[in-house]
Amino acid sequence: MENFICMTCGIQYGETGAPPEHCLICEDERQYIGIKGQRWTTLSEMKKSYKNRIEEIDANITGIGTTPGFAIGQRALLIQTPKGNVLWDCISLIDDATVEAVRLLGGISAIAVSHPHTVGSLVEWSHAFDNAPIYWHADNRDWVMRPDPAYVFWEGDTHPLLDGLTLVRCGGHFPGSDVLHWAQGADGRGALLTGDTMQVAQDRRYVSFMYSYPNMIPLNARAIQHIVDMVEPFAYDRIYGGWWDLIVQNDAKSTVKRSAERYIKAISA
Repeated sequence: MENFICMTCGIQYGETGAPPEHCLICEDERQYIGIKGQRWTTLSEMKKSYKNRIEEIDANITGIGTTPGFAIGQRALLIQTPKGNVLWDCISLIDDATVEAVRLLGGISAIAVSHPHTVGSLVEWSHAFDNAPIYWHADNRDWVMRPDPAYVFWEGDTHPLLDGLTLVRCGGHFPGSDVLHWAQGADGRGALLTGDTMQVAQDRRYVSFMYSYPNMIPLNARAIQHIVDMVEPFAYDRIYGGWWDLIVQNDAKSTVKRSAERYIKAISA
């Protein structure tokens, strides 16, 4: 029995004797089947060809990503706080070197994810760190591909984690898509960790919002405005996107507002 991993989206599935016939994540219209068809791998196979890059991004926040790039190429973020560390989003590969490095940084007390595309092998990560709870919005419950007792299905619009960290449900990309507000981030000015609930643009002066990024399906104006409204009560000056180097370094709250205005203007023309 193996926990197979989809090579296109990077999601690990529950144990089966043979690779699943379908990846439900990739067959959804927000994702896609790879050009070479449905392909699967396992953690043991990945360890032969891949390793993880672990790199401090700012004070008390560390990026963890896989090299060479795998699946959609996101990197996870580890926030270190005096009351414990939170892993935001996840990746497919976890190995002994990664576990040792993360333990030296204080381990993982909780895991939270923005949406079902950036979860990788999160159950393996939970098990490696004393069954750390996995906070997953209940509106995305049907997209759990490897069920486990570690899941904590939260409901509503906000959910506090620990030490100034708050999950904020924004919707848009998925009904339960969320962001993580870090009150102590950006030297106390506040930060958002957004995955691609808000996708940091390549020029890093704007963010964007989509129902499907790879298939280029936009969101409507009401959904975009809802995302902006949900983060409005929070103070934040920086945004950490879901991929290496995609960071809005300052004035992030104004960036979100003008990005939404630009997007709504473009789709309303």
